[in-house]
Amino acid sequence: MTTVAGTDARGMQHCETTALGVLLRHEGIDLSEPMLFGLGSGLSFVYWDGKNMDFPFLGGRVKPFELTRNLAARLGLELLVQETASPGRAWENVTACVDAGRPVGLQLDSYHLDYFRSKIHFGGHIVALYGYDERSAYLVDTAQQGGAVSTSLTGLARARAARGPMTARHRSFTVTAPKDVPSPREQIVPAITACADAFLDPPIGNLGHRGVEKAGKLVRTWLQRTRAPQRDLPQAARLMEEAGTGGALFRNLYRDFLTECTGLLDSSHLRTGRALYAEAATLWTEVAALIEKAGESGEAQFLTRAGTVLSELSRVEREAMHALSRLKV
Repeated sequence: MTTVAGTDARGMQHCETTALGVLLRHEGIDLSEPMLFGLGSGLSFVYWDGKNMDFPFLGGRVKPFELTRNLAARLGLELLVQETASPGRAWENVTACVDAGRPVGLQLDSYHLDYFRSKIHFGGHIVALYGYDERSAYLVDTAQQGGAVSTSLTGLARARAARGPMTARHRSFTVTAPKDVPSPREQIVPAITACADAFLDPPIGNLGHRGVEKAGKLVRTWLQRTRAPQRDLPQAARLMEEAGTGGALFRNLYRDFLTECTGLLDSSHLRTGRALYAEAATLWTEVAALIEKAGESGEAQFLTRAGTVLSELSRVEREAMHALSRLKV
């Protein structure tokens, strides 16, 4: 078995920040998960639906791998990304990193991983690989999935070769820290304001605060949108609360990031944003509970109430981001 010595195989709440944590700690950078998420401007919102989808999807983060690119740019990290159509070359890219004593991040479809408990296709899942032998790969995933885990090489190959929404071409990546890493404190304001500006001025109506408002209108129709409400609505609620996000579509994580920032920066705008995101996190959990009740009972009143709360959420988050957009360096 070949492994990267000294790997801190600590599973956290979100897959991408978990993988980044493994790679960064190997480079001597140990940041909290909320700080990783916030410095990567990870918070967002998308209402995603289409003819080829069984049911709408609510997303609370930026698209997969964007957080990694953002964080690398902010901290001055060298981000080496490799993609290929060749499964053989893809595996060589990974083993070369591990053989050189470096953990490597992978983007893949979690459905094919042996240990994964929820068998749903998700091509934007990210893990860190720190070892392998002739049969298995040794990974770090979220705490929910077990933290330090293993999967068969055949399962890993299928996961990396998967095609579909949010997948990548056998993507693997490493990070290298410069000698003088910029202070995370110096990057807090640019990270927050960039996130706020994107949320407040989305390019299409499915994103940001406009997307939350749209979700508030469309969620009321979800009983008509599905032929299996007892399956699809509770599943949507579980994805909102349990899919490696820490609940509330990442609002809990962003609240904790802003809380950590208030200990580093004295700003009334920051404190206002933090208080509003604490409120938003509670409301998102309420929305998930109402959607689950609607699926279990088949009663539209719960979706009507969820729509009302989502409309309120659009206002709360818009006010929070307006406050945060006013932060100054």
